[in-house]
Amino acid sequence: MSLVIVAPETVAAAALDVARIGSSIGVANSAAAGSTTSVLAAGADEVSAAIATLFGSHAREYQAISTQVAAFHDRFAQTLSAAVGSYVSAEATNAAPLATLEHNVLNALNAPTQALLGRPLIGDGAAGAPGTGQAGGAGGILWGNGGAGGSGAPGQVGGAGGAAGLFGTGGAGGAGAAGGAGGSGGWLLGNGGVGGAGGQSLLGGATGGAGGNAGLFGVGGTGGPGGPGGPGGVGGTGGAGGLGGTLYGAGGHGGAGGPGPIGGVGGHGGVGGAAGLLGVGGHGGAGGHGAAGIAGAAGKGGIFPDGSNGGAGGAAGDGGAGGRGGWLAGAGGAGGD
Repeated sequence: MSLVIVAPETVAAAALDVARIGSSIGVANSAAAGSTTSVLAAGADEVSAAIATLFGSHAREYQAISTQVAAFHDRFAQTLSAAVGSYVSAEATNAAPLATLEHNVLNALNAPTQALLGRPLIGDGAAGAPGTGQAGGAGGILWGNGGAGGSGAPGQVGGAGGAAGLFGTGGAGGAGAAGGAGGSGGWLLGNGGVGGAGGQSLLGGATGGAGGNAGLFGVGGTGGPGGPGGPGGVGGTGGAGGLGGTLYGAGGHGGAGGPGPIGGVGGHGGVGGAAGLLGVGGHGGAGGHGAAGIAGAAGKGGIFPDGSNGGAGGAAGDGGAGGRGGWLAGAGGAGGD
């Protein structure tokens, strides 16, 4: 049994190239027809006339052959284009049964662990629904990324990201009144999930979610940014970076502090995550910016009243501390600005 492997995109591009080549040749033949089929004699003698007739005859024969070749070329281009459609149709026909087969095989593999442990063997965890603060689902025990946490309703904490399996990346935490923590990376190999962003509360900005910890090998998740400060409050603190892989991996960066309100203080940057046995500590998050003060109103009285000075700008939050370097080898992370 013969086996043919075809890339429909490549064949389609080739069909377009063939059609363009045929069009270019046709234009060139049409341009040359007038000057080659009616060659003027160099002189009034019989020899010149015979030579002109010979050249004209050859040119007309060439044009006749070119017409036949052009017709063959057009049929070839049409056949090639039709073949592309057939290949695409065959792929679409075969894709559905294969997808169904894959789905059925995964269901058969995942059914025992789903029934016993509440999580699949292979596959990504489900994401939490928006506005519910629902945690993301755990990834497959063998392989799978954690699902993202759902965002929280007003005043509600964001959902935590789901943990990965043996291999995979932790899910991102959801945004909320306090950001949800990122999910843990795969036990053997995988990065921690990113922490969710903190929201704005009545007084101060909410804290960003902590980044998820890595597994044996991997990078800790970045902490979520702190929320903006409310009137009279301060910006929220950025989430701490996740721990780097136990054996090897860099710590996650701390989240940035939230911006302060008008004339208020920006939030502190998150602490960078510590590295594992070998690795570099995560950078501390940048402190939140303090917003400018409100300009003073014009003074009363006097013919030419002057406006009061503008209020003082808010102080920026402190940058987060850098993460500790690896136990055996590795530099500590830089502190935030």
